[in-house]
Amino acid sequence: MSSAPIPLAVCAEMVFTDLPVVERASRLHELGFLVEIWDWSTKDLGALAGTGAVFSSMTGYLRGDLVTADGADAFVETAEESLRAAETIDAPRLNLHGTGLDTRGLPVRAGETATGADWVAAARTLERLAVLGERHGRVFTLENLNTAVDHPGVPFARARDTLALVRAVDHPHLRLNLDLYHAQIGEGNLIELVAEALPWIGEIQVADVPGRREPGTGEVHYPAIADALRRLGYTGVVAMEAWASDDSTTAVERFRTAFGG
Repeated sequence: MSSAPIPLAVCAEMVFTDLPVVERASRLHELGFLVEIWDWSTKDLGALAGTGAVFSSMTGYLRGDLVTADGADAFVETAEESLRAAETIDAPRLNLHGTGLDTRGLPVRAGETATGADWVAAARTLERLAVLGERHGRVFTLENLNTAVDHPGVPFARARDTLALVRAVDHPHLRLNLDLYHAQIGEGNLIELVAEALPWIGEIQVADVPGRREPGTGEVHYPAIADALRRLGYTGVVAMEAWASDDSTTAVERFRTAFGG
């Protein structure tokens, strides 16, 4: 069992939303959290770096998909752009999805039922990304999503899907971003899922269900999950990717309490 505190990050896209994103990052840093962002191309990365915040992850591509020839090329090309951008804020992990998402979180290439050829193509694209990550000294993480509430139509969405792809590629610069909010909606059995996926996890994200609010507001007993993570020896980051149910300061402190921070 690990006795060290679990490193905690908060997604700056979803809290302190009345502030510019640079000020959100600064506030989270002052409160003792690592910081996550989404689309880096819309942000002043130099100003974010100037806050002194420590960044845990950012989105690792701008467009494309894992399966089609043109889509895969765009995915890899913009992933390489993202790797260069990550150097400015020294983000160690760059997050991916089963396909590009529009501003509503809907897939640019829908298809929840993937063919065998789709699986092979997706694995080959992810292999290309893992090699890029190794070259730049950073890790790409493939995030599971839910298709019932937030992201209908996304291919390779379930945690079982992302785990299968990461296992198939089997490269240290491609890991899982295991999002337990999405997994609770789509699959449940979270502690067993974490235990099975542990060797391939690069990061864990959390929010409560329903509503995608901070831990302690819904049905998931996150203190039990925190205990399981310590028992399993997990030493990576846990990030809150959740909307505040009330004020953001209270929300992030509830998150800290749930994970023993």
